[in-house]
Amino acid sequence: MCGISGAVGLKNISQVLFEGIRNLEYRGYDSCGVALMNKKRIVIKKDIGGVEEFYRKHNVLQMESKTGIAHTRWATHGKVTLENTHPFTSNEKNFAVVHNGIISNYRPLRDQLKKEGYKFFSETDTEILAHLLEKFYKSSRNVEKAFIKMLNIIEGTFALAFISSHLPDHIFCAKRESPLMLGIGDEVKFIGSDFNAFIDHTKNAVILDDGEYAILSRDAYVVKNILSKDEVIKPITKIEWDSETTKKGGYPHYMLKEIYEQPQTISTALDLEASGLDDIVDLFVESENVYLLGVGTTFYVAKYAKYIFSKIAKEFFPSISSDEFLALANVDKRSLVFSASQSGETYDTLSALKHAKSKGARTGAVVNVMGSSIARLVDKVVLQGSGPEICVISTKAALSQMVILTLIAMKLALKKKVITRKVYNTHLRALRELPEIIEGVLNERSGFIHRLANKYSSSRNWLYLGRGIYYPIALESALKMKEVAYVHAEGMPGGFLKHGTLAMIDDDIFSIVFVPPPEDKALYEATMHCIEEIRARSGFVLGIHFTQQGKNQDLYSEELILPKVPSLTAPLIQLVIGQLFAYFTATSLKRNVDKPRSLAKSVTVA
Repeated sequence: MCGISGAVGLKNISQVLFEGIRNLEYRGYDSCGVALMNKKRIVIKKDIGGVEEFYRKHNVLQMESKTGIAHTRWATHGKVTLENTHPFTSNEKNFAVVHNGIISNYRPLRDQLKKEGYKFFSETDTEILAHLLEKFYKSSRNVEKAFIKMLNIIEGTFALAFISSHLPDHIFCAKRESPLMLGIGDEVKFIGSDFNAFIDHTKNAVILDDGEYAILSRDAYVVKNILSKDEVIKPITKIEWDSETTKKGGYPHYMLKEIYEQPQTISTALDLEASGLDDIVDLFVESENVYLLGVGTTFYVAKYAKYIFSKIAKEFFPSISSDEFLALANVDKRSLVFSASQSGETYDTLSALKHAKSKGARTGAVVNVMGSSIARLVDKVVLQGSGPEICVISTKAALSQMVILTLIAMKLALKKKVITRKVYNTHLRALRELPEIIEGVLNERSGFIHRLANKYSSSRNWLYLGRGIYYPIALESALKMKEVAYVHAEGMPGGFLKHGTLAMIDDDIFSIVFVPPPEDKALYEATMHCIEEIRARSGFVLGIHFTQQGKNQDLYSEELILPKVPSLTAPLIQLVIGQLFAYFTATSLKRNVDKPRSLAKSVTVA
């Protein structure tokens, strides 16, 4: 949710800053702006629209500077207008500020500043920061002291950075509950909302913790505590990602690239089986009650895990959407709250985990970003190692989390002696075969899925139906269609259909049904009844199933037949089909696939 990039160096940093903010554009792309230091004068360029369009339109790369900050925005306070675009300057133009998060007490601060004669030109909460810096500098004549005073009166969440003509070769930054990190190069120092801001130039990072601020120059950096003002010695984190993995690699969109990366992503997840999960399993064993936590896609990951733990480990662990956790959960020191988050910065999930820890509960998480807030907050973390996911729509990270949670369920079942080592090995073999099967499905079925998506791309209403563990698959697949294609899609359990929704079946409603393998006899038959109910009312059904061609053909308006696989992995293969169908529908409708409207990758505000 919004991206910050900054650089200070020996030479012109305009190109470096452009690369950094372009790599962060998946975090927000309503508008973009830069503040560049030209000797002792701050030059501001900003506009609505994407990064490349902005840089081209305003010839930003022609401007030379050794110090600068940039921002790409996902609107929270104020509409998408030029006036609301970052950076913001103080009235005397001596400070330029960019900010992610929400300043919760900005209204009284703005009212007071207006009384003192400060003029405001935007609807945002961020603009007060520039004016506060100017105000406090006038009384102290010291940039750092003005910064500290401002930090101690603002409330809410923030990652912020500014430059000042009073110290033209420095960048100041701070964080509270919104990600921010430093990149440490030899001749350039960087700031960024995540590693992608500077991964092309250095793999040495310093991750700021809440309540810390930093001052960077071309030769040095220092991190200090906001309250004590004492220097904090921070370790250097080595970034494991290769910058090339963030490139499209010949694919038309990051979303398609990341769908096709899923076989490797699963293999990486399975490498954790040998040594990376035992401590997590112990947390489950030692806890009297367990909550599975996520929001958006990761809530559906948690719901999937609920079925997996019930089926394999014979344990019922409720899944709760992070934003509803405080209203539903009753936790204490006997509880475990285990969450999933791709970014490791999701505000609702962070808030829920902090609440759980305040009650004495144990906490754990599976996340995709090393050094993220959730990774550092919880008692035990699984770093899934899926690599950067640039598309706003999560695909490979979510599938990897489902595999990892399946492994945890298997290990828990084995430790509790609910399954034998032989059954465990059978399950593990099925998971190890999954990457090759998915690769085959991607290569052999994608053309047919593309044709189906083109054929039915004008359909505006879809029901996604699944029973049992296929219900969360239906939910997540429907979410993909909504997110990337902007098509109304509703996921629901198949048994729900006859309790109201069946009244909706007509020529304008199209249904996708995720059919289990026939070996899951009860679930398979219940799902087939659901299809019969739709077809009896002349409704359209796209059946995604594992039976041979021609069997039950009269029940399907269209069918997609998948290779025979064990029941453990069948839902995961169907999820990949759901991802592809949404992707190809979106491309048929000419949507902005990697940057869907109104969405951002990492939701770091309430």
